[in-house]
Amino acid sequence: MNTSLDGKVIAIAGATGGLGPTVAEAFARAGAALSLVDRDASKLDALVASLGTPPERHHWATVDLLDPQQASAWAEQVQKRYGRVDAMLHLVGGYRGGQKIAQFPGEDWVLLKQLLIETTWNVMRAFAEPLKASRGRFVLVSSPQAQKPSHANAAYAACKAASETLTLALADEFKGTGATANIILVNAILTPQMRAEKPDADYAKFTTAEDIAGAMLYLCSDAAANMNGQRLSLFGAR
Repeated sequence: MNTSLDGKVIAIAGATGGLGPTVAEAFARAGAALSLVDRDASKLDALVASLGTPPERHHWATVDLLDPQQASAWAEQVQKRYGRVDAMLHLVGGYRGGQKIAQFPGEDWVLLKQLLIETTWNVMRAFAEPLKASRGRFVLVSSPQAQKPSHANAAYAACKAASETLTLALADEFKGTGATANIILVNAILTPQMRAEKPDADYAKFTTAEDIAGAMLYLCSDAAANMNGQRLSLFGAR
């Protein structure tokens, strides 16, 4: 399968999080120009310096995706610089869980809604039309919790389900345009944060950032041009 992305422009939301650096590196190696955003300027600078590609190929900026105006301004910046955007990869995430509904802290409910729903909505509104124009790709990272919540994970599952519903609705809007919107489902992801939180876990069974980057490369390639509104599961083999 040819996953060359020479000349393609890939926007990555949540670029410095647990998945971001690995995904950014994979797409940079494939030849793409990247537009990377997050809220920490120093981490963005370090990420671009680590990619091993000319920094001038890429665009990076601090953006608060909870602010719809900042999300829209980002989309405008990408189009002004490159004239197009070929994919939007939504990597913004977060987790709170372990409490039943009656005991779940209200502030954690607000946080999950912000990270998992509001950022998805704001990015979609900003990039939907540019992606239609370029026959582009929208990719969301989600969880099987969205369809089958585990014990004491109601808030997280509900927010993931909402973000998936938004993605499937976008896929419906994309029908007939050549653009696509798809979802990657993962269980536990092996990130530095996960290693720190669960030092005694059996990491061999975890989905890796490399697994996810590979799936994203596929969904952004010509080989996946007829995949729209699909859930691609990355678990169960280990």
